[in-house]
Amino acid sequence: MNRELAKKKAEELVSKMTVDECASQLRFDAPAVERLGIPSYNWWNETLHGVARAGTATVFPQAIGLAAAFDKNMMERIGDVCAVEGRAKYNIASERNDRDIYKGLTFWSPNVNIFRDPRWGRGQETYGEDPTLTADLGVSFVKGLQGEGETMKVAACAKHFAVHSGPEALRHEFDAKASKKDMAETYLSAFKALVQEADVEAVMGAYNRTNGEPCCGSTALLVDTLRNEWGFKGHVVSDCWAVRDFHERHKVTEGPMYSVKLALENGCDVNCGCTYQNIMLAYDNGLLDEKFIRQSAVRLFTTRFRLGMFDGSEYDSIGIEKIECKEHLELSEEAARKSCVLLKNNGLLPLDRSKLKTLGVIGPNANSRMSLIGNYHGTASRYITVLEGLQDELGENVRVLYSDGCDISKSRTEHLAKDDDRISEAQAVCDASDAVVLVVGLNENLEGEEGDEGNNYVSGDKNDLLLPEPQRRLMKAVLECGKPTVVVLMAGSSIDIEEAAEKADAVLLAWYPGARGGKAVADILMGKASPSGKLPVTFYHNSDLELMPEFTDYAMNGRTYRYMDFAPLYPFGYGLTYGDCRVDSAKVENNGDKLCVKTKLTNCGKADTEDVLQVYAKNPENALAPKNARLVGFERFFCKAGESVEVCLEIPAGRLNVFDENGRSVDGGKAVLYIGTTQPDGLSEKLTGNSSTVIEI
Repeated sequence: MNRELAKKKAEELVSKMTVDECASQLRFDAPAVERLGIPSYNWWNETLHGVARAGTATVFPQAIGLAAAFDKNMMERIGDVCAVEGRAKYNIASERNDRDIYKGLTFWSPNVNIFRDPRWGRGQETYGEDPTLTADLGVSFVKGLQGEGETMKVAACAKHFAVHSGPEALRHEFDAKASKKDMAETYLSAFKALVQEADVEAVMGAYNRTNGEPCCGSTALLVDTLRNEWGFKGHVVSDCWAVRDFHERHKVTEGPMYSVKLALENGCDVNCGCTYQNIMLAYDNGLLDEKFIRQSAVRLFTTRFRLGMFDGSEYDSIGIEKIECKEHLELSEEAARKSCVLLKNNGLLPLDRSKLKTLGVIGPNANSRMSLIGNYHGTASRYITVLEGLQDELGENVRVLYSDGCDISKSRTEHLAKDDDRISEAQAVCDASDAVVLVVGLNENLEGEEGDEGNNYVSGDKNDLLLPEPQRRLMKAVLECGKPTVVVLMAGSSIDIEEAAEKADAVLLAWYPGARGGKAVADILMGKASPSGKLPVTFYHNSDLELMPEFTDYAMNGRTYRYMDFAPLYPFGYGLTYGDCRVDSAKVENNGDKLCVKTKLTNCGKADTEDVLQVYAKNPENALAPKNARLVGFERFFCKAGESVEVCLEIPAGRLNVFDENGRSVDGGKAVLYIGTTQPDGLSEKLTGNSSTVIEI
């Protein structure tokens, strides 16, 4: 149902409702209005990387891992799978009159905030540090979720609007101050793309204030920018209990009634939390005009009509058989393989099984289910850890020895034992093995969202970029054994693994690879698939934190690969493969509103592989441009060993513009394009032995 027809139906329905009934529908847990045949509805649902918190579902790699695939087509397919499984769950629940939380069709995903500081615990939920990558992947995911049918398949939500990226501990009271230039150039661009290119149905406001205004009641963000400038037609939801923060933490209102007034008058339509229970109190005391209550009710019922909740839809027959079906699980495994980033390889990988009699698998994440899934996850019917993946792949022909080596963060694994109680076992495994796979990293208990009513884990931001100390001691002991060693890192953010980068034979970043991600890791380690992921975030040395702005400083100067002026541990856009794809030739055609970059690439290596064509731009004569070359387009491709492929990549011409101090997009003048399979910086060239083709336009 198109928006205009749905809006007319919503207006007709809302006209029959009392003010009190309308007010009740602006809660996230909206009650039934039985006299009008309106069932209860809970607006809160999640599908960050698969339907979350609602029982069994296909669990894809965490969002940051999906970003590492640099694959727009795959993101749309994943969005569609999430929508299909979301519909199946909605259908089977509503048939049984189960209207509980996490059972609806309004999904509060994706998270398109910019991962600007490597300490942020929620960075794993994002698509990384780059606005172009974030926007393109977010648009694809939203299109997959919402579909192109007569009825919207599910409703997506762009969050958290805006300028939200830590610190977690301060989010309920913090004022994120950003210039108009940084707002337009970095913080708002992905939201704008989701609104104008993907017609995202919902936008969630952030907890923090931005330039003095609480985001869920901001005139500048919700009225001037979102609705008036961008033309947003959907609904706005608050982050959970964020409206309560207006009076309790931000101290910008005198109490709940005034917080309700501020939020509703600026277009925050549905409240995740408890403050909108005070709507009628504000109305009865003359603080709130009835028109704002009815306006929000119309917006919300417009969404419900667009979803076919009252008239039925073509998706009503989707059943439980679609949940974790074969095709969905295969896509999850594909995503996990594409997301893995090979950071180092001195030739050890892929492992030669003909030379393996015994393989040692060591580490606290080697057999951990928690390290597979990240946060905001569903429940899988089966999990495959890295240990299990290797055991399944090697079968009876290779003996696999295992030791967890240490606890993920505590100094001992057994309460009564001394510190490092499993290291001697790990050393014994090393001594008995022909090669070693050491699996280290974090999980959602060590990095994630600040603990609150909607989050059971009190995790939050990282204090530094180092592995927990017990894991560092384990790594040192394993590497000192001198056996050929692969380090597999499972984490959702930048980790300083400098010792592994120096002394290990290979380093593979697997992120949180999804419920069956251990199979994908095994496929890559054993050469059944080539790694092809690229870093969507810069990986820093821990000491680099001293060179960066304070965590609370939201100015982009000195942050991310676009503005930094030092060499990190591993650069944005970097990732090795088992092949060697190089640009043979490239040309650029200017078609007015779009540039067409036509590139011929040849795989000079000995292995078939996928890789990612990356195009960066720089405006060398314009002081308004970011300091370093910035990503303006990308395309994943496949190339057989010894063969060539041609890739045509269209880039909106506006991406070569720059932003002035007032946040306006202006002509950037002379532009230089860098075309290759990595970022055009010195470190990338050193690590890959590959340089970009340069074209001036």
